[in-house]
Amino acid sequence: MDLQWKEIEKNLSELLDPLGLECYPFKIGWYNEKVQAAFRLNLPDDTLAFVVISTPKMFDSAFKPYIWRENCLGSGDLLDRCMRHYFGVIRELFADTSVDCIHDYELNHSRRPKILVQTAAHVAGAVYYYQRSDVENPPWKPEQKMYGVCIHPRYGGWFAIRGVVIFRNIEVPELEQRLPPDVISDNQKRIELLEQFNFNYQDWQFRDAVFPAERYSEQQKEYFITPPLERTKLIEKIMSERPSSVDILC
Repeated sequence: MDLQWKEIEKNLSELLDPLGLECYPFKIGWYNEKVQAAFRLNLPDDTLAFVVISTPKMFDSAFKPYIWRENCLGSGDLLDRCMRHYFGVIRELFADTSVDCIHDYELNHSRRPKILVQTAAHVAGAVYYYQRSDVENPPWKPEQKMYGVCIHPRYGGWFAIRGVVIFRNIEVPELEQRLPPDVISDNQKRIELLEQFNFNYQDWQFRDAVFPAERYSEQQKEYFITPPLERTKLIEKIMSERPSSVDILC
């Protein structure tokens, strides 16, 4: 079984790495231990899962080629469509086993997230999920809502968690947990990070909590800060950049 999950990880990485996506394994039990009952997944504790994150490279390596291939000019969130496509490729790659893909934006019938991707990424060791509970003597009033923020050891905040892939029929009791790197150990810096994220999200500063190996391009930043229904001109510009021969992975 040890070889089986490592082979799965190898195949997943070979698919995702060229697309600017990364995957990290975890056990469902690790996730369930950290979340409230309403968010727990009804699966055995040793069930194998992977969290998938996008790096700055994803925009040029996966998203733009997807737009070029699909001739995307319509409304809606094209990035969500792009991720659905590649998660579908994951299902095809492992068509001989039972695979569930849960996207970061999916809600259940009660309008709750199907999975808390920040917690999944933390227990997988991909990123550190900094929350109010990580701060000693927090300076905020008890009623002040402070949302947590994930920081990647290489990319800082210049990444996104795209979802989780669950192998329902594969259990990995031997999988050892890798703790996420705590890259912001100073209490004051944790306070500053949470305040930057909660109060000044759109100025991008929280993403530089650690010096990143790579940041989003200016075009990528412009895309993300523009509301989906106002992205027509941006998409047209991306379409105008289409090379004569498009190398589409998957």
